[in-house]
Amino acid sequence: ILPFMWMLTTSLKPSSQVFTFPPQFLPTTFQWRNYIDGWTVLPFTRFLINTVIVTVAAVIGNLVSCSLPAYAFAHLRARGREVMFVLMLATMMIPAEVTLVPVFILFSKLHMVNTLWPLILPAWFGYPFSIFLLRQFFLGIPRSLIEAAQLEGASHLRIVVSIILPLAKPALATVAIFAFVGNWNNLLGALIYLRSTDKFTLPVGLNLFNGQYVTAYNQLMAVSILTILPIVVTFFLAQKYFVQGVALGQGEK
Repeated sequence: ILPFMWMLTTSLKPSSQVFTFPPQFLPTTFQWRNYIDGWTVLPFTRFLINTVIVTVAAVIGNLVSCSLPAYAFAHLRARGREVMFVLMLATMMIPAEVTLVPVFILFSKLHMVNTLWPLILPAWFGYPFSIFLLRQFFLGIPRSLIEAAQLEGASHLRIVVSIILPLAKPALATVAIFAFVGNWNNLLGALIYLRSTDKFTLPVGLNLFNGQYVTAYNQLMAVSILTILPIVVTFFLAQKYFVQGVALGQGEK
């Protein structure tokens, strides 16, 4: 926790005390103004709105696009199901850098560069790790519940919505947390696709603090504290579901 404490104290220091030697942990005067100055020196409110839009849309897309194939891999009988599942898992071994240029060309031809769509749409096509995690959890749901619903005439979509998802809240919370953190901190994608300042997200805004000749580290640390607060709050609110979802998902065969 020491690096986070150092970041907190640095955010309250005047510029003259950031690089004093020997290092000074606590500032002599607390500069609370760093938080206001750091947030207003760039349009961080606009960056925050863009980040919230991308993160919420991506989390919803991740849950929808991953829960359906996870249910299919867990409870639907089909020829070659296991082979398709292995092929899906094999895509996790492909580095993101390999697909970076082809995906950029795709979005460029669709005229989506400098929009938020390239940061949102990939989440609506599923992530192998999230599908694997949900599939492992779905395997632990008794098949008798599904068969009983089928006898009542329920479709597979109705079974997923009414039976599977309500029982899978821990796993869904785990996937949501991973998706939230990944999209909230997504710097590479935003740097590649976004051009206009009014489209920037929070990670790109933080990167703008790195000046050519000087960097206001006290203001940078102040805005960084404000940026990580939603992640910390989200994790602690969903900590019980997160631990339970990972433990149960790993325990199923």
